[in-house]
Amino acid sequence: MDVERQIEYWRNGAGEDMAAARSLLDTGHPRQALFFAHLALEKMLKAHITKAAEDIPPRTHDLLRLAEMAAIPVRGERKRFLARLQQYCLAGRYPDLGPPSPPREEVEQELEKAQEILSWLQNLL
Repeated sequence: MDVERQIEYWRNGAGEDMAAARSLLDTGHPRQALFFAHLALEKMLKAHITKAAEDIPPRTHDLLRLAEMAAIPVRGERKRFLARLQQYCLAGRYPDLGPPSPPREEVEQELEKAQEILSWLQNLL
C-alpha cells in the first residue's frame, strides 16, 4: 500500500466534503450540510490513522473513536463538538433517527466550528 497516496486520498476527500457541506447549506439542505461536515472530519481523522498505522483505517464513522485511534487528544469544546456532530452521521443516513434540522444560523456556526477543527487536524498531519 502506498501510504502517502492513501493519506492524500483522505485529505482531499475531507476538503471536498467540507466544500460540499457549504454548498448544501447554500442550496437549502442544512441536515445534509451537517452530514458532509461530519464526513469531512471523519476523512481527515482517517488520514491521521493511515499515517500512524501505515494501513487502511477501520470502517467506522465514530469521530471520537477515530480520534482516539489516531492518538489525537481531543478535549473540551472540541470533544463536545465532535460528539454533537456525530448525531448527523445517522441523520444523514436514516432521517427518522436524527434530530430535526437546526436553523440556518446554527448550521452556519456548526460549519465554522467543523472548519476550525478540520484546519487544526490538517495542521497536525
